[in-house]
Amino acid sequence: MPGHLQEAHLYFRQKAGVCMNTIITIGRQFGSAGREIGEKVAEYFGIKCYDKELLTRAAQESGFCEEMIKNHDERPTNSFLYNLVMDTYSFGYNSSSFVDMPISHKVFLAQFDTIKKIADEGPCIIVGRCADYALADYKNCVHLFIFGNEDVKVKRIMQKYDLPEAKAREMIVKKDKQRQSYYNYYSSKKWGRADSYDLCINSSVLGVEGTVKLIIQYVKDFEKRSAAK
Repeated sequence: MPGHLQEAHLYFRQKAGVCMNTIITIGRQFGSAGREIGEKVAEYFGIKCYDKELLTRAAQESGFCEEMIKNHDERPTNSFLYNLVMDTYSFGYNSSSFVDMPISHKVFLAQFDTIKKIADEGPCIIVGRCADYALADYKNCVHLFIFGNEDVKVKRIMQKYDLPEAKAREMIVKKDKQRQSYYNYYSSKKWGRADSYDLCINSSVLGVEGTVKLIIQYVKDFEKRSAAK
């Protein structure tokens, strides 16, 4: 978003009583309540939280079938020519290399574009999908990773999906492997590693509400520090 438009957008938000100008990305382990935490933080600041909603918008803007995007969402691929994809991103969807590209890579690029468009519209929270990597050049971003203790995650998944313990553990391992492979594949960083993010939080220590409060305070302090520069 051009500078004058950003300033105007912030002005009207401040007039409406909203003084928050930070984009928050949240990477998360399955069962850590990352989405729920993101939604509660978004509710506090009066901004939008994008998770599955991002898929719907990516489908609308790319012209791809939403079901296809969902089927490839945060899933690893077997082979990938990273430079080819990023060159294609630079040249646009009409390049010949994009036409020949596997569906999974096209879906990644569609989400990549949508994440940037959403961020250009103003402060928000984006859950998963390499959003921190897509917005690496944005200065008004805070990149978080939410993880949790195994027993707490298992219990949460058992309750949420009505699963026996063994199935819940299996589901957690499978989902996290998918997310890790996807992130490591498309980004230049490592999923879940502390130096890939600004702040990593164990949601099991403070619980969902406590983690929400911690993030809210962190973002407020981040904004104060940014304003002072």
